Amino acid sequence: MKKTYDIEVDCANCAAKMEEAVKKTEGVKDATVSFMTLKMKVEFEEDAEEKAVMKKAQKACKKVERDCEIYY
Repeated sequence: MKKTYDIEVDCANCAAKMEEAVKKTEGVKDATVSFMTLKMKVEFEEDAEEKAVMKKAQKACKKVERDCEIYY
């Protein structure tokens, strides 16, 4: 399953770091974060619980940028 989310991110460098952090999140098959469009695209592993995975992804992104928000 693939989903697109709105994300608040302050710079392109942070977006790249967040992308790498989300890719390492359990339940995520692939992810991209675009600073230009303020969108995050996530492809989930089979049988992954979307909300649980996105909570972990949010936590990973907040380690990069404390005020980051993902709207899911």
